[in-house]
Amino acid sequence: MKEILAKQEFDFVKAEDKEFILAFDAEMERLGYTCGNEAGTGHCWGKYMIIYTKAGVKSKKSYARVYIRDNDIVLRLYLSNIDKHALEIEQAPDFIQEAFIGKFPSCDHCHEKTECVHQKRYAIAGKQYEICDGKAFWFFKPRVAELPEYLKLFAVFYPARQKKPK
Repeated sequence: MKEILAKQEFDFVKAEDKEFILAFDAEMERLGYTCGNEAGTGHCWGKYMIIYTKAGVKSKKSYARVYIRDNDIVLRLYLSNIDKHALEIEQAPDFIQEAFIGKFPSCDHCHEKTECVHQKRYAIAGKQYEICDGKAFWFFKPRVAELPEYLKLFAVFYPARQKKPK
């Protein structure tokens, strides 16, 4: 990842954003996730996008992404079964809670359906939330100092698997 971010096309990325990307990448590798040492096209989310999948698995399910935009980066975690982990979210710092209860993720009911396949519903601190999965669990301007909290949240949803004894 360091080699990728050193390329001229990434000169626009701020030093503190590169620092976060490198630290996050190292931790994801340690946890068994990989981006395949690639930063692809960001499509509508930014100039570039780094996609983390489970290493050594054929499925290319996304577990996390880093969107590299013109002026900042966004960390996106792919999380499900929010109700199951509501207590951990309620006890998390404000910058973690914001992705679950802030204004940004509100569902706009764009599909005018009551059972939209793009909608996530959950309760935090007794309040019901509906969010669009296209806007779900974005953490704006993540910093290295916050990385332990992002990893703690990630571990709640994706606990390390114990290897079975042979």
